[in-house]
Amino acid sequence: MLDRIAATLALGAVLALPAAAQDLTVSHGYSNFGELKYGPDEPFSYVNVDAPKGGEISLSALGNFDSFNNYTRNGNVAVGTDVLYEDIFVSAADDPYGVYCYLCETIEYPEDLSYVLVNLRDDVTFANGTPMTAEDVVFTVDLFLEQGLAEFRNAIDGYFKSVTQTGPLQVRFEFEEDVPKRERMGIVGIWNPFSKAWFEETGARIDESTLTPFMGTGPYVVGEFDTGRSLTYTRNPNWWGADHPYNQGRWNFDSIRYEYFGDSSAALQAFFAGEYTFRIESTSRDWATGYDVPPVQRGDIVKETLPDGSISAAQGFVFNLKREEWQDPRVREAVRMMFNFEWSNETLFYGLYSRPYSFWGGSDLAAEGVPEGAERALLEPLVEEGLLNASILEEEAVMPPANDAASNTPDRRTRRAALALLSEAGYELGEGGMLRDAEGNTLELVIIQFNPGFDRIVNPYVENLREIGIDARLERVDNAQYIERRRSGDWDLTNQSPGQGFEPGGGLRQWFGSETAEDSSRNIMALADPAVDRLIEVVVNAETLDELRPATRALDRALRAHGFWIPQWGNSEHWVAYWDMYRHPDEIPPLALGVLDFWWYDAEAAAELRASGAL
Repeated sequence: MLDRIAATLALGAVLALPAAAQDLTVSHGYSNFGELKYGPDEPFSYVNVDAPKGGEISLSALGNFDSFNNYTRNGNVAVGTDVLYEDIFVSAADDPYGVYCYLCETIEYPEDLSYVLVNLRDDVTFANGTPMTAEDVVFTVDLFLEQGLAEFRNAIDGYFKSVTQTGPLQVRFEFEEDVPKRERMGIVGIWNPFSKAWFEETGARIDESTLTPFMGTGPYVVGEFDTGRSLTYTRNPNWWGADHPYNQGRWNFDSIRYEYFGDSSAALQAFFAGEYTFRIESTSRDWATGYDVPPVQRGDIVKETLPDGSISAAQGFVFNLKREEWQDPRVREAVRMMFNFEWSNETLFYGLYSRPYSFWGGSDLAAEGVPEGAERALLEPLVEEGLLNASILEEEAVMPPANDAASNTPDRRTRRAALALLSEAGYELGEGGMLRDAEGNTLELVIIQFNPGFDRIVNPYVENLREIGIDARLERVDNAQYIERRRSGDWDLTNQSPGQGFEPGGGLRQWFGSETAEDSSRNIMALADPAVDRLIEVVVNAETLDELRPATRALDRALRAHGFWIPQWGNSEHWVAYWDMYRHPDEIPPLALGVLDFWWYDAEAAAELRASGAL
């Protein structure tokens, strides 16, 4: 095998070197910032390498599903399909910047990263046992560039001069000269190879919904499923990666089962009845009051709070900026002012939540205070060109409006300020106490939701909006309607969580770039702002942390100043409850809870639960 790799590397070097030869770095991974934490044969330090394999873990999902294809916006995709596939590179949950060869043995690249040679492993197989080759990788790249989501294709359009097979197990990714250097290695590693032969045989397309999963290399395959109700992923007994060093202590369950429910209340009661066995709690009311039940009291169910070191999810409402009324920042600000988080947290959330304030909350990438130094220098030209308001240079970074917790209705000063903004925008109180424009039309605002658990939170917000004359209402629809209305733009406010990562890059275009404003599953608000576009490019082109930090803070400041986002609530911890037959490492890594990844099943404890009649 070593001889084969050496020969392949030599061939790659001959094919790759330009006239003015560059030295090639050969490595098992890459980091834009600093050294890699792990070697090529080193298990991740946070796992239990002796964790037993076996057992089932079962979880819940809301709504229903009618497709296993998560690469299209058509259909309602089943939860958990990521376990079917694997990327060329893998990341560690305690190394925010490193990527490691996984489906590959090594990568080779010159100092300027004009190209990358990926030397694939010779033991990787698809779920049907056929070997994965360079031909499959090139096929997959071409497939996504032809049939992938428009927002993804737009985001990476023009990255590659070519992606070619240069050997049975070698792929050469060659970049266009203007592609940011920091983006290059990441775009090499994101591909999860599909079987070319399988696609050609079946005629499958990744832009169509399907209940036939695509042929991947992952640790699990789809087992039994009842469309829209339940599904099970079962371990592939012939999975090629079982002995890979990076998989030690990982992917420990024999099966992963999901049960679907119409609402969160039904799902919680089903958990206590043992219909599924692991729950990640997302509702503060249930966490505070809903677990005082016999299985928890007896200790059959463990209720545990675990640390979360990741960047906050930035959960919030977003405006549909395609609608003319929400293009006015004064109108958006008035609507933002009427959501009373403080009252909601005290009255509805049992004081358990904090409010998101940044798209990089909890990290050193979040904008704070008044801009200084390099961050200010990035903002000044945009102010001079009239793309940003001059106040962004002199005022502290925009924070969510604050209200009194004593009453849901914001105080008189806040209401007067909101009405003044609306008056400036051309709305005056008229017939029926409703705000009306010059033509007599009301300012209508529709919030769409599918989960009835949100009613108790959204309805008080609707009351506050109607208090100042906005014709607001909550429309709760079923899951299929919710998905379709979000896609078609038939809404005014809806939920979105546009929180970002520690190394922001080209994905920012999918979230916030003008090129994705017309059709995107991420930029659903249709944000198209030239100042934001300019700052995105600065972030993408940053090559050092000293460049990345101020650029990201400037972008964060501009996004928050725009006002398309109404922060809701967030949690800096993981809330989990599980039947006492699952175990986890003593230390949870900062960047992942890892329930499916590195938890495991305790067969002896499970037998005791069953013997006692608890399950």
